[in-house]
Amino acid sequence: MRVALGVCGGIAAYKAAELARALQERGCTVQVIMTEAAREFVQPLTFAALTGQKVITGLWAGSHGNGEEALSSAVEHISVAQDNDILVIAPATADVIGRMAHGLADDFLTTTYLAFTGPVVIAPAMNTNMLQHPATQANIDTLRQRGHVIVDSADGLLACGTVGPGRLPEPAVIADAVVRAGTKRRKDLEGEVVLVTAGPTAEPLDPVRFITNRSSGKMGFSLAEAAFARGARVILVAGPVNIPDPVGVEMTHITTAAEMRQAVLDHLPDATIVIKSAAVADYHVANVSPHKIKKTAARLMLELEPNPDILAELGQMKGSRLLIGFAAETDEMIFEARRKLSAKNADMIVGNWVNRQGSGFNADQNEVVLVTRTGETIEIPLGSKRDIADIILDHALRLRLALHASAS
Repeated sequence: MRVALGVCGGIAAYKAAELARALQERGCTVQVIMTEAAREFVQPLTFAALTGQKVITGLWAGSHGNGEEALSSAVEHISVAQDNDILVIAPATADVIGRMAHGLADDFLTTTYLAFTGPVVIAPAMNTNMLQHPATQANIDTLRQRGHVIVDSADGLLACGTVGPGRLPEPAVIADAVVRAGTKRRKDLEGEVVLVTAGPTAEPLDPVRFITNRSSGKMGFSLAEAAFARGARVILVAGPVNIPDPVGVEMTHITTAAEMRQAVLDHLPDATIVIKSAAVADYHVANVSPHKIKKTAARLMLELEPNPDILAELGQMKGSRLLIGFAAETDEMIFEARRKLSAKNADMIVGNWVNRQGSGFNADQNEVVLVTRTGETIEIPLGSKRDIADIILDHALRLRLALHASAS
């Protein structure tokens, strides 16, 4: 696999040399593109010596790290975009992330990005406050919506003395993400129709109040994005969330569990894979007040009725479809996931830790356990929800092959 490695200006630029080596150890050929600011931290000769490839530092003739002239025209970024299988930007600064998000191209790296049609992996690294600024987060979200892989920054002590997120992830972590992204270039879900549910439901008490849970929908949206990137037609049924609709995905927005059930049943005939990642409320209020309930000194008693068990209902009517459910748990994960697998007649349950720091509800990362109908128990360590989504899809495809083999 041929990798174009974009290096931006920042103290973490020196780690890009370790990343280049890690990529080579994984069988990749690496060509480095440096921004002007990156040259203030690392000399191009370092990357030329490590990779054995020309290092590009500018758009114009004579701006190459080993002294070679540019190609005969100022369009070398087109050939670099065509010759490489994957584009990696690490470290990615706030400036370059912003320019990429808004389609601004005034140097070799950003012009190459606009001309590149393959997978893109981005590893942000910057001061914590810069990373958490709404503008930076919006730009990162924009790039994620385009299907790019974002390798989340690590927490720790930064060069500026701040402690928090913003550190460049370890080179091995980025290199592994690059390899996964490269293998996903194949469209192994072409011809599939993947039906995904995501987010919470909200069950009204009155016109003002409702019962809900802490689900953000990020895991379900990541699954929808990953399935679409791999060639599937994707239908996403989403509860009330604060996430932009994924590009290319067919959306159905609902509020209550009853609405979610109806939307799922409406789309079920088309689906070949169903992934129930939504955190559906277990109960709804029996008698919803048509007016706002006024506060008094008296205690208020609510009568709750069970909501329909959508996953169990699907388990009885799934046919040849692959059915994947989620189990949000705080303890006895494997036991509960196995119990749910049997009770719901599912093919796979994704056990989702929701009480661990930095994982589960509202987090950008997840730590899960997969239990399957074939008896496997697969523990997936903490990682970004987008990466976890691809891992779940990988195992889902392998599981279906195993189930078909055992049935034949």
